[in-house]
Amino acid sequence: MFELIPQQKIVIEVQMRSRRRRAKAMKIAAVADGVNPVAFNEEKKDQMVIIGDGIDAASVALSLRKKVGHATLVTVEEIVLEDI
Repeated sequence: MFELIPQQKIVIEVQMRSRRRRAKAMKIAAVADGVNPVAFNEEKKDQMVIIGDGIDAASVALSLRKKVGHATLVTVEEIVLEDI
C-alpha cells in the first residue's frame, strides 16, 4: 500500500557575511518544528532550502531576520513523497 506524505519545500534567501552567520542560520532553521533537512542551494550560495512538514515559513524567516540579518522568503511549495 502506498501512502502519500505531503511536505513543504521552503527557499529563504539569507544575507551571508561570514561562516559564523551561515552556521547560525543553519542552527536556527534546523530547530524549527517539522524541519527534516536543511541545506544551502548549490547554485545560489545565499539561499537556504528547508524541507519538512507543517513548517511555519513566515516564523522561520522572521527568526532568521532577528538573529542573522536580512532574510527573504523566496518560495514555499508542496512536494509529495511516496512512502512504500
